[in-house]
This record gives sequence, structure tokens and C-alpha cells, in this order.
Amino acid sequence: MLENKVYERRKEAPAAEVVPVSVLLSLYALEKPQYLRESLASILEQTAMPQEVVMVLDGPVGEDLLGVVDEFSRSEGGVPQFHVVKLEKNVGLGRALCEGLRHCSNEFVARMDTDDVMMPQRICKQYQYMVSRPEIAVCGAWIDEFMAGEDGSRQVVSTRRLPVEHEDILKFGKGRNPMNHPVVMFRKSRVEAAGGYEHFPLFEDYYLWVKMLCRGEKFYNLPESLLWFRQSGDVYKRRGGLKYAMDEVKFQREICRLGFIGNATMVKNVVIRFGVRLVPNWLRGMIYKRLLRK
Repeated sequence: MLENKVYERRKEAPAAEVVPVSVLLSLYALEKPQYLRESLASILEQTAMPQEVVMVLDGPVGEDLLGVVDEFSRSEGGVPQFHVVKLEKNVGLGRALCEGLRHCSNEFVARMDTDDVMMPQRICKQYQYMVSRPEIAVCGAWIDEFMAGEDGSRQVVSTRRLPVEHEDILKFGKGRNPMNHPVVMFRKSRVEAAGGYEHFPLFEDYYLWVKMLCRGEKFYNLPESLLWFRQSGDVYKRRGGLKYAMDEVKFQREICRLGFIGNATMVKNVVIRFGVRLVPNWLRGMIYKRLLRK
């Protein structure tokens, strides 16, 4: 029954305007099949249909996940076209996205994670904005962070709002990641000119934005939420620990080397962030909810 519904969605999809956008995702073994299914279904419910979906399998993912991928990719000639890129082993998000980007045939690329859900007008609004503003290399948006209710409903717990205009994004980026990665749309050529995604665990996207900003590329965030971002009970735990803190120190040193921030800002960032990574999980969660979200 579910498989038939997927085919029905793909059959009906061309009724929406098809736009030259590639959706880029990376899937790894620990994802939940139901989350992946909801994520892919949201692509088929866009008011403007992306021309293709590029799914990178970052190493072996198991039969359950492969079954979901097959549900959405089996029909040939449908819209969007579905391309699966299989990597023999897990290489990490940066390398997986770098490989996936090579397979994107469109200049406009929309990123998404395999457990999040696009709002119906996401592709349409970002595509229209970028077509009207050729100087913009990366267009982001806000996101609604949610937890799933027992009945499957989405309970929004916070909204990650970010600066809108380029100058404010540039300033904000010296202290925190200025873009919500799962909801960005960018120009492939501009990303490749900056060196593309690289292997920088936990900071793959932030590092890319810094490289692009250092080149003078222009950024913009649409001042509205266009994606539901899935929260989980251990989300703040994953953002803590000594390893995360040390990786953050490495990242701050690197963007200082690039000239994006000065030594004083680097020291300030390290002191503040190192402490947040090492406090108890409950306190880190409170900091995120009360100070870093609205």
C-alpha cells in the first residue's frame, strides 16, 4: 500500500512546476527508515518540484533503508529523477556530500538531511529568490525544530532564526554558524570554486560557508521557516564532550588561519564554546533552548 502511494505521488508530481534544482542528501546506516520515508515524501509534496534527487549512500546502510530508497527510486522517468550514489565504506558527511555534488546536474542545489521534512513551499521560494538575485551564492532560511508526538504529529519546540541580510550574516558567522545547513540552496559553481565540501567532522558546512565568505560570496536567509528539523532526546548530548570541544578548537584555529576571524575572536570563541561542550548535558540543553533559540 505504501509503495503504491509513493508511485501515485511520483505520477502526480509533474502537475507542479518542475524547476532545475537538485536535492542533495547523504544517508548512513543509523538513520531510521520511517524518518527517511517522511523526508523523501516531503520532496514529492513541493509546490515546485525539483528536477532531481541525488542520494549518497555513505557506506552500507542495511536492507530496511535500502527498501525505502528503492520505494522512491524504482520508477523510471518520473519527476524528480532519483539518482543513488553508493560508497563502499562510510567516509563521513563532508566527503559524501563532495561526491554527491559531482552527480548533481543542476546549478541550483538544495541540501537536506534524511530525517528532516521540507515545508511544501521550500523549493519554490528559494528557487524564485535565487533566480531574482544572481549575486546570491547561498540562500538559507529559518527552521522549526520539532519532536514527534505519539500520534505522529510534529510538536515544534523552538525556531532557529538567523540573520537575514549578508552583512549581518557575515558578522554573525564570526561567532556562530550563520546558516541552517539542512535548508540551504546554493549555486553549485560557487561552492566548487571555494573548494567544495571537505572532511571536517561536525563543521563541514560551517567551514564551507567561511571559505565562501572569505571569497566575497553573498549570502541571504529568507526570514521564515521552510523546514521541520527533527530533534531527539540526545541532541544536546551529541553536542558535548571533550572530543567535540577539541574539534571546535581545531575549527576556530583554521578559520583564524584563513583570516576570517582574528586572534582575539578566536580566543573568545574557544573559551565560550569549550565551556558549553563540557558542562552537564541538562545545562547545555538549557543554554541552547533559552539563549540560542527563540
